[in-house]
Amino acid sequence: MAFERITINPNQMDGLACIRGLRIPVTTVVGQLAAGRTHAEVLADFPDLEEADIYAALEYAAAAVQERELPAAAAQ
Repeated sequence: MAFERITINPNQMDGLACIRGLRIPVTTVVGQLAAGRTHAEVLADFPDLEEADIYAALEYAAAAVQERELPAAAAQ
């Protein structure tokens, strides 16, 4: 699957997946949303971002998780 808004450059941000060549890692965007921030708040904090970038970051993160083998949660 191609991610048009996601770029990976080994010479930028230590090769992290970033939004459109900007120095804004996908992990930063997803982390902000996971912390409960709204799309509007994320966009206000990162004026270079567009709404479509947020959705692209979420789509990329979902695809990345599908490709990883995650440990099962411990029974409590």
